[in-house]
Amino acid sequence: MAVYTTEETQKLLKISNSTIKRMLKKGLIKANKIGGQYRIMGKEILRILSPDVEQKAINQYLKVKRKVVDVINRW
Repeated sequence: MAVYTTEETQKLLKISNSTIKRMLKKGLIKANKIGGQYRIMGKEILRILSPDVEQKAINQYLKVKRKVVDVINRW
C-alpha cells in the first residue's frame, strides 16, 4: 500500500494545508509521525474518499483469505 506525505494527501483530497492539519489534529485522518513529518497510508485516503469502496476491498480481501485458509487446511 502506498504511503503519502501531507502535501500529497492535500493534492489528492483537494484541501488546504490548514484543513489537513485540522483533520490530523482531530484524528479524522490517521497518520504516523516520522521524523517530525506525517505519513498517511493510502487506505486512509481511500476511507475518506469512499467508505463503501474501503469496505468492499476489505470484504474481497477476507474472501480471498478464507479461500487460502481452506486450501491450506485441506493439506
